[in-house]
Order: sequence, then structure tokens, then C-alpha cells
Amino acid sequence: MRLAIDEGINFFDVSPYYGLTLAETRLGEALEGHRDKVVLATKCGRFGEDTFDFSAKRTILSVEESLQRLRTDYVDILQAHDVEFGDAQQIIEETIPAMRALQQAGKIRFVGITGYSLKNLMEIAEKAPVDSILTYCRYNLMISDMHTELIPFATKNNIGIINASSLHMGILTERGAPDWHPAPHEVRGAGKRIVDFCKERGIDASEVALRFCLEYPHVASTLIGMSTRKHVQASIQSLATRNDPSLIQQLQELIEPVYGYVWPSGRPENYG
Repeated sequence: MRLAIDEGINFFDVSPYYGLTLAETRLGEALEGHRDKVVLATKCGRFGEDTFDFSAKRTILSVEESLQRLRTDYVDILQAHDVEFGDAQQIIEETIPAMRALQQAGKIRFVGITGYSLKNLMEIAEKAPVDSILTYCRYNLMISDMHTELIPFATKNNIGIINASSLHMGILTERGAPDWHPAPHEVRGAGKRIVDFCKERGIDASEVALRFCLEYPHVASTLIGMSTRKHVQASIQSLATRNDPSLIQQLQELIEPVYGYVWPSGRPENYG
């Protein structure tokens, strides 16, 4: 699976806390009669901007609630979400075993974790094996350490990788990063240089950035946020063309001083 559309599979990743569970509720309605045609993933552990609960009890309850909203008796992938905000030992000793119990019960097919810190993700997966890891802002036009750090680990341990945030959480768009973006001014400015460079040449930087990730062969899927039909059409169109390698080299040279910048996220002991 790349962008699941790439092979005719629809991959839906819904977040239980988004819109106070509205995403799951609406998707449950939309999938009636079509459940067998999609790969359905959801998350547990994070329930708001600053609310986290990785306990076994809450993990199990979260899945039961999600299944009810999604109108299904199983999800394909359950992911402990943003694990760098939790206690790594609890996730290893409590969260993932609870997820495995749900797997044994037939309520989930695969166990995954998500997060920004590659160090934290690998430390957890080393001690509590998982089936998938989703990370974001670690492989796109502005950074590539997922390739050098996480991919070798995943290959060795037979873990599927989902790459998210092709646009570096909005930095690689004409609108630019949202106010809450954790990247410093220098990184945001570098993203704007990429956007302006492309615009001067009649190219859409967002399409270039998306294609860059879709062309990367070492992941199971590239996760893309799409909230309008226009976004869906643009994402599909991105699959039909390829980037000019010389353009990619120019863009990465343009932002060389901040290329690969990693900001702190989660608990300090989990940074990396």
C-alpha cells in the first residue's frame, strides 16, 4: 500500500478525539455496506490536545467506543497515538499488551504506534513488537531521517511504516504553517522559499512535495489529509506524474541550513 488509492485500496485513518468523535461517527455512516472495501485504522491513547491515557482499561474501552461509532465489529489497524507524550514503560507493559488482547479477540487485525520521535518509537517497538509505525514530518522535502534511522529498523523487524505529513504540517503550502506549528521561524521561512521558488516556475510546491513522498518506495502507505473533493482530485493527480530529480536537488540545496531540523515533542526523555 502506498497512498492506498495507488493499488485500489481505500485507507481511512480516523482519530477518535477529532471533533469530539465526529469523524468516526460520520465515517461509520459512510461505510455502511462498504466496510469490506476499505482498510480502516483508528487510534487510542490521545483524547484531546493535552489529554492522554495509555492505560489498558482505557485502551480497551476506547476500541469498544470506536467500534460502536464506526458501526463495525473490527478495525484493521489500531494505533497507540503520539506515544512520546506517554510513559514508554506503560506503553510497553500495558498499552500494547492490551492491544494484543484485542487482536486475539478479533477486534483489531494489526497493532501500531504513532509519533514524531523516531528514538521513542524504536525504543518501544524494540521491547514490545508492533505491526506498524506511523510517523510524520520525518520524510519529505525538508527532512529524510526516517530513511536512515527508522526504515532499517522496520525492515529488520518486519514492521510496516506509514509516512504522514508530506507537506510538513502545512509549511509546504502557499497558505503556510498554522499558528500552532512547532517549527521555528527559520524552518517556516525555508518552506516559504521552496513555495516561492516553485511558484516562480509555474509549479505547485504542494504537488511536488506530495509526489516526493509518493515516489518513496520503502513505506507501506503515505497518509494524506484530504478534506475536500479538490484535495482528493489533486492527490490522485499526483500519482500520474513524477518529479524532476534536478528540481528536488535544487529545492533541498535551497534550504540546506535547516534541512533535517527536528523540534522537541512530548516528554523530554522521549525526544529524538
